[in-house]
Amino acid sequence: MNAFEELTADFSRLPGIGKKSAVRMVNWLLTQDEAYVRRFAQNLGVLKERIKPCSVCGMWTEEDPCPICTSPVREMTQICVVEQSQDVTTIEAYGEYKGLYHVLGGLIKPLEGVGPAQLTINALLERLKKGSFTEVIIATNPTVEGDSTALYINKVITELALPTPVKVTRLAMGIPVGGDLEYIDKRTLSLSFRGRSQI
Repeated sequence: MNAFEELTADFSRLPGIGKKSAVRMVNWLLTQDEAYVRRFAQNLGVLKERIKPCSVCGMWTEEDPCPICTSPVREMTQICVVEQSQDVTTIEAYGEYKGLYHVLGGLIKPLEGVGPAQLTINALLERLKKGSFTEVIIATNPTVEGDSTALYINKVITELALPTPVKVTRLAMGIPVGGDLEYIDKRTLSLSFRGRSQI
């Protein structure tokens, strides 16, 4: 294998990148100036050194604790539970949510050998015991694994002896804004009816 083929194989391992896209990326890099390619390679080389999970919430960060956990303007009584670090980035981009986060590091998937012990659920429970949270917002994806993980988290929080009660909520799911009923799948429509609110 030559250098071109090796780098193509490396790129094709990235999520959403096939062999053809990987070849295009390597060809594009070869057309760039050497300074850019060296900087790109250097940034890639130190990525695992510089970026680590936050010791509090689990989000990828260079500073530990991360800027969200240490921010004095965040709402300290709310904690949003997400599957992966990129979910925090997605939620933050909308600018609506002002509370704290907790990254699970995945979902409960028994067939793949992933149970509650492989996730950061125990760390979440410890945070709830130490903090003064009034609401846990579960923002896992509306899949079978996401739903079962949400139900499990709700169950363990309910069984937890906390000094003050904590409300467990789930992100609303249903018809997207601008959606047409004709094209909505049955599951989404069912969730929309169950999650309906008063006008």
